[in-house]
This record gives sequence, structure tokens and C-alpha cells, in this order.
Amino acid sequence: MSFDYDLFVIGGGSGGVRAARVAAGDTGAKVALAEEDRYGGTCVIRGCVPKKLMVFASEYADMVGDAQAYGWDIKAGAFNWGHFRGKMHAELDRLEGIYRNILKNNGVESFDARAKLVDAHTVELSDGTRKTAKHILIATGGHPVKPDILGAELAITSNEIFHLETLPKTMLIVGGGYIASEFAGIMNGLGVKTTQFYRGAQILRGFDDEARGLVCEEMCQAGIDVHLGTNVLEMRKEGDQIWVKATNGEERLFDQVMFATGRAPNADDLGLEALGIERGRKGEILVDDYSQTGVPSVFAIGDVTDRVNLTPVAIREGMAFVETVFKGNPTKPDHELIPTAIFTQPEMGTVGLSEEDAAEQEPIDVYSTSFKPMQQAFAGRAQRVLMKLVVSKASRKVLGCHIVAPGAGEMIQLAGIAVKMGATKEDFDRTVAVHPTMSEELVTMKTPVRSA
Repeated sequence: MSFDYDLFVIGGGSGGVRAARVAAGDTGAKVALAEEDRYGGTCVIRGCVPKKLMVFASEYADMVGDAQAYGWDIKAGAFNWGHFRGKMHAELDRLEGIYRNILKNNGVESFDARAKLVDAHTVELSDGTRKTAKHILIATGGHPVKPDILGAELAITSNEIFHLETLPKTMLIVGGGYIASEFAGIMNGLGVKTTQFYRGAQILRGFDDEARGLVCEEMCQAGIDVHLGTNVLEMRKEGDQIWVKATNGEERLFDQVMFATGRAPNADDLGLEALGIERGRKGEILVDDYSQTGVPSVFAIGDVTDRVNLTPVAIREGMAFVETVFKGNPTKPDHELIPTAIFTQPEMGTVGLSEEDAAEQEPIDVYSTSFKPMQQAFAGRAQRVLMKLVVSKASRKVLGCHIVAPGAGEMIQLAGIAVKMGATKEDFDRTVAVHPTMSEELVTMKTPVRSA
């Protein structure tokens, strides 16, 4: 049987574009890709990239005071949101153009359209056109969801925050995950009076307790009004503001409310049910270790599978798919020991097991130190950092590394290599310290602070 394409990719985010490019460029496969929105997906258009630019912008607020403490005669000015937003969107437009050109230069035919499956080898575009392919790859990502409460439509999500016409004077961010906590730091840094509600006992659930505790403490010290064990009951419009009633009985007015209370896979209305492709409890597409669905010709990667929802993971899954299907080299994407950065303020980097998870698994030694970094301490800031290693008593392997500090993301990328290779505490100890740096503490901690 002949097909229009060897591969049809649904979704133009980082994972889908990488799979399409490599399949076409490396193997000569005939490939097409359909994207209903903007090329680059969540990460480039409404996630990692614009968020990191906003993190950078928000961090300049403290730099003026630091510079003055170091002897620079400079004065603080006002932040111009309009100027920054224009430059940010110009940069996103540039990156989207790069993604489109990558596909074009590798011979991938692209369609600016929504696509859904008709059968195991056929997709239908939103204009009614049908295309056939030997293999179909779904890489449609995910989207933020709002809770089902009265007035939820008044709130924005992380999708809309990059498009605000003006910065609010006051803002409530609801949620305790990394997206909520990152934007709390961003908005606070940009001069917005920021409140954060989280229904749980501590923000950043699932991360190391000591690390997330320090992040929350420092966020509060920076002026973010964090309310734990608190959620929103209902909201309504009151003049130009939003009236919010909380579960603790408090009633307050905010200029803007943002929900960062979870994301869901973009898997609805793709024709999956008619083909018998199974979906999980959260609506995710269920796949095997090789990203294959129950229909042999249909595969899925990235956030739509709700495995590890990170851009580099989606890219790795796309590469593994091409190795398996087009290069005859069955490859499972590796989801173990993935280094992660959370761009809160302070920043957090983590790889491996938290102290709590490691202690449930086996006896451990914990090496940990918290101190004021030289640069900020000299400027008179009380900000503290954390360096932490979780070590197996039996094998002496470093099971987890957790860093809360400026530049933690950069540090954890490098520490992640050692942890992924199975480095022991003694391997860390044998490494000569780079002095004076914050990260030297990772190789100079000699005595466990506790065992579990």
C-alpha cells in the first residue's frame, strides 16, 4: 500500500518538530507536520522561553541596590512593561520563524491547520483535506486548566500572562507548583504586590522538603504574601477588580488573578476513541516504552502522554521514536535521573531522589549546608542558599543533589552528569574545589548532618 507520507506529525512543538526534522533530514523519509496554532509550542511561545525572559527582567530590581552597595553611583528607574513585552514578543516571533525554517530546510511539508485521525493511517485537516501516512506521531502537548469554581472565568492562566496590556498593581496567584511559584517571584520582582494561595502544606510538592522549605521562606522574605493551606472558594467582578473569597474565610480584592493549578493533555477531538487508542485518568494518551499506542502505526510523545512533562524530555522521546521507527534501532526514552531547574527566586536545581523518597528506599546519609553567598552578603542581603547531597549508606552513590541558589539551574546541569554516571560521595570528595564559588560546597561537605 502506498501512502502520501512516511510520517505525519500532529503538533509543532519542540518534540514534534525535532522528530519531523530528524526523520526527514537524517533518513530521507517523506514527512509532513500540522500545527493549528504557533510553531514552537508551549516552550517557545507560552512557556520556558518567555517565562525565562520575564525572570531575567524581574531580577534587575535587586541589582540596582546591589550595585550601589558595591560602590556604583546609579539610581533605580521604573520598569517599562510595554517596552519589555514588545521585545519579548519580537523574540518569540523570531524563534517561531526559526522553527518553520528548520522544517522547510529539511524538506518537511507543513500545514497551518488542526489535524485529527480518521483511521490508523489517515489524518484529516481542518479544511477537510485528508492525508495518508505509514506512521502518525501525536505531539500535541498540554494546556493549563482552571478549577471548577464560581467566577473562574475572571482569572488568567500562564497562557495569557505574557499578553497583559498593563501590569496589575495587585495580583493573586493560585497554585503551589513550579509555574505558580515562578510567576509569584516574577511578578513580585516586577513591582506587583503579589499574593500566592496554595491548598497544600508547602509549595513545590514532590521536591525535597528542605529545599522547597527554603525557597518558600526566601519568597516570603522577598515580599511575596504566601498563604499555605488556602484555596479560592469563589470570585466575582467588583468594579475594575476581582473579589476573591478564600477557604480561610478571608475576602480580598485583586487587580488580577492567575490560576496555575494544573495542566491537561491536548488529546480531545483527535479521533482517538474511534480507533480504540486508550487514554488515562487525566486524559493522556497511553503508550508503551517505545511511545507506541495500542494502534501500531500511531505513536505519541511529550506532554500529551503525561510521562515527564519537560521540553528536553519531549525532544528525547522524539529522537527515540525516530531511532526506533526509521533507523531500525529500538530505543526507549530514558526517564531516569532527569536534572530539573525551577526558576523560582531563589532558583532551585534538583536531580535524583529527595531526602524523603530516598529514605523510604534505603538507609541514607544526608550532607547539607546553608549559608549566605558572598555576592549578596557583601551587599547586605540576608538571602541564604542550600547545597545538599543525599547518599546511599550501602553503595555510597549520590542518590540526589539539591541546590537552592542563584544560578542553581546552571549548576545542576553539571552535577546531573556526575549523578547520572553513578558518582559516589567519595568521587565528589576527590574533586578539588573551585574557590571561591558557592558550588564548591558540593565537594567540601565531609560529615553527614543526619542519617535516615
